[in-house]
Amino acid sequence: MTLVNLSEEGDAELIRRSRDDPEQFATLFDRYAQQIHLYVARRLGSQAADDIVAETFLAAFRRRASYDPAVPMARPWLYGIATKLIAKHRRSEERYLRALSRTGVDPLPEPIADTVTARVAAQSEERRLAGALAALSQGDRDVLLLVAWEDMSLEEAAQTLGVPAGTARSRLHRARKKIKAAIPMMEGNR
Repeated sequence: MTLVNLSEEGDAELIRRSRDDPEQFATLFDRYAQQIHLYVARRLGSQAADDIVAETFLAAFRRRASYDPAVPMARPWLYGIATKLIAKHRRSEERYLRALSRTGVDPLPEPIADTVTARVAAQSEERRLAGALAALSQGDRDVLLLVAWEDMSLEEAAQTLGVPAGTARSRLHRARKKIKAAIPMMEGNR
């Protein structure tokens, strides 16, 4: 009997094994749920994140038989599912960003003692950034946020969104250009 070190096991093999033993899929949840939750919370707010993460992993579990075993990491696949679910909530996302643009209040809780001074100083910049994000097309915003918030490479973002790498590159370039034009005084944009 061969013992498998689950911390080193690739996602593709884990998904393959979960076809016969569904409980194995829980390891995939353990690996990625927190990252996806943060991504979704940033996009839609923390209340919607719980539902979207649950829907993401339920959809992934149901589709696990069609997972391409040649792709060793499931991260882009899972983010792709989450991003498509976010698209269904697009109007809510735009309302969220527009409200943030108007009020400057980010509903994600943070430790007050660590952030009060920085938030007061950055409040107007955050509002302008939220307004600029809301003004982007959905495709441009998706690529920008996957790269900026989730630290994905362009290739991972392209795979996540199901578009060619060149399309992702164009969207990212266009998004950055629009953000820089909308917020000329932000740090590093002077």
